Amino acid sequence: MAVIKPFRGFRPVKELVHLIASRPYDVLNSDEARLEAEGNPHSFLHVVKPEIDLPPETDHYANIVYQTGKKNLDELITSGTIFQDDSEVYYIYAQTMWGKTQYGLVGCASVEDYLNNVIRKHELTRPDKEDDRKTHVRVTGFNAEPVFFAYPDNSTIDSIVADVVSGEPEYNFETPDGVKHTLWIIADEQQIRTIEDTFRNSVPCTYVADGHHRTAAAARVGAELKNENPGHTGNEDYNFFLAVHFPAKQLTIIDYNRVVRDLNGLSEEEFVREIEKNFRVKKAGKEIVKPSKLHEMTMYLKGEWYFLEADPCSYNDTDPIDCLDVTVLSKAILDPVLDIKDLRKSTRIDFVGGIRGLGELVRRVDSGEMAVAFALYPVSMDQLITIADTGNIMPPKTTWFEPKLRSGLVLHKL
Repeated sequence: MAVIKPFRGFRPVKELVHLIASRPYDVLNSDEARLEAEGNPHSFLHVVKPEIDLPPETDHYANIVYQTGKKNLDELITSGTIFQDDSEVYYIYAQTMWGKTQYGLVGCASVEDYLNNVIRKHELTRPDKEDDRKTHVRVTGFNAEPVFFAYPDNSTIDSIVADVVSGEPEYNFETPDGVKHTLWIIADEQQIRTIEDTFRNSVPCTYVADGHHRTAAAARVGAELKNENPGHTGNEDYNFFLAVHFPAKQLTIIDYNRVVRDLNGLSEEEFVREIEKNFRVKKAGKEIVKPSKLHEMTMYLKGEWYFLEADPCSYNDTDPIDCLDVTVLSKAILDPVLDIKDLRKSTRIDFVGGIRGLGELVRRVDSGEMAVAFALYPVSMDQLITIADTGNIMPPKTTWFEPKLRSGLVLHKL
């Protein structure tokens, strides 16, 4: 069963929270972060992307980068801009986007749960990205950014959340992207005990929705500190890490699309004829069209949109991986037609999160940067859970969750 633990969080003073809270480190590059934090010394980007305070040519993995992040965080704390709560509590973090609100329970997850597969994964991680986040945690001494977890729906937890959010929030602000962020504190001892007991007795597992590298890094830090501590008891703070837990029913995965630089030597006509071997192809015109169901995708090629309906022979709906449209695309087009065999290594393919809209696909093809774009129907939470439960791994760049968690709202000290 899953462990979720209350903790004494570090968080911003109320009047500055809207200036401190930032987008997470991995959704914008250094130039974008530098621009976003310009004129705002409070931005948490100075902690999670500290290279923005150093010369642009600085190696992002140099020790000075991590030390700068630590210095910036220490200054926020010593100045009183970020303070620690007096007692161990949970927090509720609500996000409202596109008229829909999701309510996450902020608490510490267990390193042991990750190592024992109580926390279930659906993606592979890259060692260099793991190393980066592990070093950031070790140097700063904090889980500075939460990971994004899902858990099976539970009426007891729902009832507590509903009661707490009927009261006055601690934070309530809107970010420039139009997302509303609201945070409440659960300080009632009975509610805290009930949450702990409910997870321990009724929640068999949790799922990494977004943040596989941060989760893996936290587990590695916990294991290292355990080995370095001859008096290890299992109760130390390094045995736990910061996570926001959302009921699975509240989450929506949006599309994650593909753009390809060339047609592997084929003309547009030859390329379409190759696709027709595994798809029913129908021209849709110049106006943007989106897939409307599983096993239907749309393609943008030479100023025209097409509907592509996959032949039933090209997928297997009884297999949790083969039923995914990202798999269908790879097996029927990317590999045999375009000779793109490894999505992790190929420089001829790129990935576009659905939050950017299909207009971004048009822009990149029309600019000449890319030759063709594919828009995919989103994966469902049920598919994600089935893949994690069966120990399978999704292909790269399959899921895109929105809204993203803001960094700097609550921190966990090791």
